[in-house]
Amino acid sequence: MNPLKALCVVAILATSVLAVPNHHQHTLQRKPTQWLSTNQLSEAPSVEDVSIQNLESMSLEEGARALQTIYHVSQINNDLKPSFTPSANQIPVTIVKSNGQHVSTTLDKLANTANQMPYFGKQEITVFITGLPSQKSETVKKANHKLVEAYIERFNYQNSKGHDEASNAGNLVIIDLGDQLSSSKRYMMLDIRETGTKIAHELIKMIEKCRVPHDTIHIVAQNIAAHVAGACGKEFERQTGKQFRRITALDPSRVYAKESQCLLSLARGDAEFIDAIHTSAWGMGTPARVGDVDIFPNGPSKGVPGCDNVVEASMRATHYFAESVRPGQEHNFPAEETNSYEEFKSHNNCGKRVYMGLAIDKDAEGDYMLEVNEKSPFGKRTPAHQQRNCQSTHKSYTTSSSSWSQYD
Repeated sequence: MNPLKALCVVAILATSVLAVPNHHQHTLQRKPTQWLSTNQLSEAPSVEDVSIQNLESMSLEEGARALQTIYHVSQINNDLKPSFTPSANQIPVTIVKSNGQHVSTTLDKLANTANQMPYFGKQEITVFITGLPSQKSETVKKANHKLVEAYIERFNYQNSKGHDEASNAGNLVIIDLGDQLSSSKRYMMLDIRETGTKIAHELIKMIEKCRVPHDTIHIVAQNIAAHVAGACGKEFERQTGKQFRRITALDPSRVYAKESQCLLSLARGDAEFIDAIHTSAWGMGTPARVGDVDIFPNGPSKGVPGCDNVVEASMRATHYFAESVRPGQEHNFPAEETNSYEEFKSHNNCGKRVYMGLAIDKDAEGDYMLEVNEKSPFGKRTPAHQQRNCQSTHKSYTTSSSSWSQYD
């Protein structure tokens, strides 16, 4: 069965599942009736109904319901298989210097392009992998621009604190995977493992050619690209025996297309440290834990305060992280370790405190929550070191070519 047709035509997919002859295999699969009624199955939206433009025109509730329905349908019998992998020469890359200058290239030419740049890799390299198409959404474009702008501001600040003019306080490498996810079919059918493997191979070339220490690389990945970053980390370790220093997931999404018996989601161990900011857990994102630290602003929900749709809610994670990158704002988002939003709101919790964003404690583990503002500045800035009158505990974790103008 064509997996694209399977997702678009729910009735055909449901019929194919009911016709599975192997009773033992069928009983091992989750049944659609555990998620959806017959009426909900028959009225389920198609992939085209959840384009980024349509999601932005829906209310937060409508968009979340549409995405949840399609996700549940896509998991019936695991019939939906990944089928889209962009070529390395089709993925735009922009290298941003600390002075704001930029060089545009493609993923397959990243290593050679970076090698021609003086002082590249002498300081930390942040690799930002986009997960949604900015050419389709002003909301996405604005969020990405804010993050790029924040890093340039940080690099300039670091240069002013003692770096000589010839040196480089850091580099931002933007891998614009979102540019290739121009349709919802491509987004949902993305081959996460193959795409992550391609990115890993190109980063290895860059590291070797430019003599970049692997432990200076911080990957920041958005939405579906968070799982691509996880696959990239797995392949990087397989090839080199080493790990990236950190992966930050900005509202990691659900994984729609999966391979049987294959773990595709971002997970602990894909880098030395993984932190995730979930701003649309029951909308465009996932409530599943994916890192050493999973942070849920205002608790797991469809969207955070001030958001009208799931796209805006998902992009808030990018805005929050960008705010934490700006010099002097690293401590804007104090978060508290907790088991539930109710416990957090009760003010009776004695969990550890960390700062969400760039300055997070790399030794932290577990689930954290905090409250955020509806508008920028989003952080409430209450010092994380202010502990309540009890002993803090640390629980184990259990449970086409783009140009710079698109970021302007």
